This record gives sequence, C-alpha cells and structure tokens, in this order.
Amino acid sequence: MPSSLMELRRAGVVLHPTSLPGPHGSGDLGPNAYYFVDWLNKAGQTLWQTLPLSPVGPGFSPYMGSSVFAGNPMLVALEPLVARGWIPAESLQEQFDDLKVDYPQVMPWRMARLRDAYAGFAASAGVSGQQDLAQWAASQKIWLEDYVLFMAMDQVFSPSLWPQWPADLALREPAALAQARLQYADELAFWRFVQWQFDQQWQALKSYAHSKGVLMVGDLPIFVAHHGADCWARPDLYLLDASGQPQVVAGVPPDFFSVTGQRWGNPLYKWEAMHADGYRWWIERVRRQLALADVIRIDHFRGFVDYWEIPADEPTAVKGRWRNGPGDALFNALTEALGPLPIIAEDLGIITDEVVRMRERTGFPGMRVMQFAFSGDAHHPFLPHNFDPNTVVYTGTHDNDTLLGWWASCSAHEHAFALRYLDATEEDFTWALLGAASMSVARLSLCQFQDVLELGTAHRMNVPGTTEGCWSWRFSWDWVTPQMSERLAHLSAASARVGFERLGLNA
Repeated sequence: MPSSLMELRRAGVVLHPTSLPGPHGSGDLGPNAYYFVDWLNKAGQTLWQTLPLSPVGPGFSPYMGSSVFAGNPMLVALEPLVARGWIPAESLQEQFDDLKVDYPQVMPWRMARLRDAYAGFAASAGVSGQQDLAQWAASQKIWLEDYVLFMAMDQVFSPSLWPQWPADLALREPAALAQARLQYADELAFWRFVQWQFDQQWQALKSYAHSKGVLMVGDLPIFVAHHGADCWARPDLYLLDASGQPQVVAGVPPDFFSVTGQRWGNPLYKWEAMHADGYRWWIERVRRQLALADVIRIDHFRGFVDYWEIPADEPTAVKGRWRNGPGDALFNALTEALGPLPIIAEDLGIITDEVVRMRERTGFPGMRVMQFAFSGDAHHPFLPHNFDPNTVVYTGTHDNDTLLGWWASCSAHEHAFALRYLDATEEDFTWALLGAASMSVARLSLCQFQDVLELGTAHRMNVPGTTEGCWSWRFSWDWVTPQMSERLAHLSAASARVGFERLGLNA
C-alpha cells in the first residue's frame, strides 16, 4: 500500500455522523461523536469510516451535494455555540425523533440556529474572533469564495437551478459577480462562518480520535452534482452546453440488477481540459479530503478507466456508450503533487482487466463485500480464502442491507453455502461472518455498525435507486451493550488487528 497509515492490519466500523444519537434531530460533531470514538477504542477498532462529509443534496444524499469541498452544516454541533455564548441554551428545546433524521423538519431548524449563532458571533466576537475566521477563510480561498457565493445565490433564486439564474450570474460575468459579493456580503459571511465552525469541530474530533488510536476514513464520490458550486465555478471542466446544461450525464449500463441501467444524472468531466491544466482541480480536491481524513475511499474507481456516457435527454441509461477516463495520468499527477496516497479503490460491480491492472499499478487496495461472496462456489473472489492481503473487506457497505436483513432475503444456495463455509448456526451467523472477515488476510476489515448491533432491514442506511427513507437511520446508546464492544475487541485482538496489551486482555 502507498501509505504507512494502511500497512498495519486494522479493523473499523462504518457509521455516518448523522446516525449518532443526540438531542437536535441529527447526529453531529458534538459529545456523542466523542463517545463513539471512546467506544471504538474500547472495542479495539482503529478505523472510523464515514460517508462523504459534504452538504446533502436531492433526496438528502451526501453523494449529490452542493460542494465536494464544503462540510455539511447539519454536522455542526450546537452545544459549542451555546458554550461560546453565541446562542442561548433555551433555543435548543425543540423535540425531534430520536431514531431517524427527519430532514424536512430538522434542516430548517438547525439552519435557523446557525444563523442565530452567526449573529451572536458577529455581535460579540471582537477583533480577535473576526481575525481567526478571516485567517481560516484565507487558507480555504481556493474553494470557499465560490462556494459561499453559490450558496447566497441559491438562497435568492431557489428553486431555480444555476443555469436558470440571471445570465450574467449563471455565466459568471466578473462585474455581476463583484456586484453580488457586495450586495450579499452579510450572507456570504454567514456561509463562511458555518464552514469555519464545521472545520474547527471536525479537526477537534479528528485530533481526539487520533489520541485514541482511531484513524478517520473519508469517502470521495467520483462525480459532482450539476447544481453545485463545483460545476458552476468551473464550467470549463464539464461537458456542458452554452447555457450550462449537461450535454451528457453519468450512470452505469443495464446489467443483472437493472434492465435499464442506472442514470445518475451527474455532469461528466471534460477530461482533456483537466489534463491540460495538470489536474489542478483534482489535486486541490484530494488535498482538501486529506486534510479531513487519514484514508480516502474513492467511489466508482472503474470510472477513471472508462465510464458510461448517457445523452442528457435520455430517460434511462440504456442508450449510452463507454468513454475512456484519465487512467494513470490522473493518479500520477496526484502522487507527484501530494505524495503517497492513502486511498481505497471502490472496485465493485463489473470490473475489467484494465481496471484491475490500473488499481494494481497504483497500489491501492480494492474492496471485497462478504454479502456477495456466497452466490457462487468456492472460487468466488469475495470469499476470504481467495483474498489478496492488499484488500479491504467489508461485511456490507452503506448501499447493502444489514447482515440480518440480507440473511432473511438471500437465496437458499447462499444460505446453505454460508452456513457450511462459516461453520455457523442460524443463531451465531452475524458474528461468524464478522469473524471470517476479521480473520482474513485482508489488511483492513470494516463492518457496518448496524451489524455489530445485529439489526435487521429496517435499519439499513440506503437502498440504491430509491429516494424515500434513505440516509435517515440513527441508533440509541441503549442498544449498545458492554458485551458487543468486548466481543469485537477480542475478535480484533485475536486477528492481530489490535494488540491484546492495548486492550488489557490476555492472549
């Protein structure tokens, strides 16, 4: 692997911060995030993998947000804002559902509290506080100023998408942008403040995790949203028409799972333009993610070799074609600029030999998902005895059902094969599979937190291809027993993913 961070055998848990408990309608970077780090440490886990930390987009998906550089305002904890005297504690008395994120209710309420906090900061911070914010903003100028201006314009012209804004703003005429910055200066200042608070809180949490021996694993989607600051700020890097509308969009072709394929709708990159300027946008994007996370999972790694291009006026993914991606040139540029890259390549789905060869040339570990391992025979590449050490094994990802949910719906063949392979019973199936993943030669082993809690389908995070009811799952600390952390700790120690001595255990 290209980074010493990933050379040791490690185990970890996949949990997005919005799934954490907390009183304000959504998990965030407040006290419960620190409690979770403590739990990971006690359970012998040295990796915490999140979903993208960026603002959520349509359907509240973190994979389709308004910026790939910005942090999600929903994750800004409110308790520190009370402690700073920027908002009164009594303004946080609203009651919410403890076990799901009700986005339509929670997002406006939390944004209102952030606006209150900004007003409190502006009134009381003084010169020192304003200087701290200004210094941070200057350090993030390469993305921040376009983002805050986009968000201000989005408030003014919503629900119109940016190509429907006044033409001088949509097409970024300098005089119009300068006038907007003057006219909406206070709104821009608010969005800067929110991102400053996100960054301060995230870096504090990351530092605390490091103090407990826990590394943060981030998630980088390959594509960006059309209605977002990234596409609006650099339209020259995307295949758009003269008005800013996509000419072609991203997706995947028809396969075993869908006769019409998947039409994701993201604008596609103009790779020739990116190559011409040395992939500077990608370098800054990955640099930003490496400031947030210790390791990065890159989604849809195949798309860097070849990707499915769909005409924008097609309603499905059927009438598309394969186009060549940037290949090695992109990762060579990234490595030259940033050094060895601690990247996990999401190489799931139909993967060609060229994708495998490029992943091997980069040195990035690929992914193996245990839920997919039992559909064939003993030669299936996702079975642990077929793993290469340079592999990250997952019991399931955020797009999968929970283990118990999958177990309830899998085929008779998968059911029988899994029991034989794992030498398990119905009662201990979940922990037998967790054990097989941990005992494998895969250098990194990760599981969904739902599987540690042994929860069923009702607790899955996402159902691909749907927009209702996703991304909203939360848990309660009442569900977490001491036996769970102890059992996971023993498993990690027995599989050399954490030292017995660190856990105070005997081998």
